[in-house]
Amino acid sequence: MAQTRSWEVSEAFWERVKPLIPVLPKRKAGKEYKRKAGGGRKPMDTRKVFEGIVYVLRTGCQWKALPKECFGSASSIHSYFFQWLREGFFLQLWRAGLAEYDELEGIAWEWQSIDGAMVKAPLATEEVGPNPTDRGKKWKQATFAGRRAWHPVVDSRNRCKQT
Repeated sequence: MAQTRSWEVSEAFWERVKPLIPVLPKRKAGKEYKRKAGGGRKPMDTRKVFEGIVYVLRTGCQWKALPKECFGSASSIHSYFFQWLREGFFLQLWRAGLAEYDELEGIAWEWQSIDGAMVKAPLATEEVGPNPTDRGKKWKQATFAGRRAWHPVVDSRNRCKQT
């Protein structure tokens, strides 16, 4: 049996995922369009799109780092990802997987818990900025003693003119 990598979508997994994928919206019947029907680029193969999304999620690579020769346009796959996210595809997929696992192994729901902390850091002081990159910055720059504010002698708009 051939071993599949963690980002590869097997045929059995694809058969479970395929019915959950949202259908592309059709054209409205009463609306008048400038372009004829069927114009523009053809939609991508949904399996390739799903494989590209799984690749990004499993490897942690950036969207623009998707291998184009394997999956196609990274920006198209990214737009499909957001479209499917809005349609609730990933929530349906998660629920279906959870239900299947519950049937096979059984989930002890009474023992499930969530852990998290949403409090201010205990050692935070007034010197802490609004976010971690601003910590320790001097917010108001003091002027140097004995120096005047810098004002250019030549007006920037009339720099080339000699009078």
